Amino acid sequence: MTSNLHAFPNAASLSAALADEVSSKLSAAIAARGAASIAVSGGSTPKAFFEVLSGKDIDWSKVTVTLVDERFVAADNPRSNHLLVATHLLKDKASAATFIPLYYDRPSIEEAAVAATEKTASIGNPFDVAILGMGGDGHTASFFPHGDNLARALDLSGPRGILTMVADGAGEERLTFSFSSLSDARFLVLHIEGQGKKDVLEAAKAGGDEAEMPIRAVINRAASPLEIFWAP
Repeated sequence: MTSNLHAFPNAASLSAALADEVSSKLSAAIAARGAASIAVSGGSTPKAFFEVLSGKDIDWSKVTVTLVDERFVAADNPRSNHLLVATHLLKDKASAATFIPLYYDRPSIEEAAVAATEKTASIGNPFDVAILGMGGDGHTASFFPHGDNLARALDLSGPRGILTMVADGAGEERLTFSFSSLSDARFLVLHIEGQGKKDVLEAAKAGGDEAEMPIRAVINRAASPLEIFWAP
């Protein structure tokens, strides 16, 4: 599948350009369909992008924001992606957006995944924007190398919605959208920074087992072109 590399001299210029592009895509979706949707990733990389995007002049009241994946921790946990997005994105103009979390306080993560699938079903398909990150191990979303639910998560013929994931590299148990939920986003982005991440991406592109580097599934099989935003 097609992938396009957009390289920037530094993280600030990447954040500005990506925020401009996402803002344009969300506004176009609102103009065309009356609503827009965006799924975002956690981690430290997107913080600056979130800060810029939060001030963009979009009709945020018509935008639904959700997460690509989440740890099975409460929203006030420092490692929660919900907390990260609430702190850096859902503020300023973007405070008018609707946010649909993936974590729900249920007795088991399996029950939380069912609840999250029900709640996120209202967003509609496909996402207008989905922004992925990537770890040094080649994971994206919560598609971790040799995760217990990886084959199911990467099956494009599987259902849309939220799956659970347990993996050695994941730390906490995870909740993640399936690949089928993300693959056809109208604007599918991989946002990475640093030479190390670029090296990981090149290794993934060189071919090999998706179970070893699950980002390969996105590179090879995503229905939409993968727009890679990178800065050193």
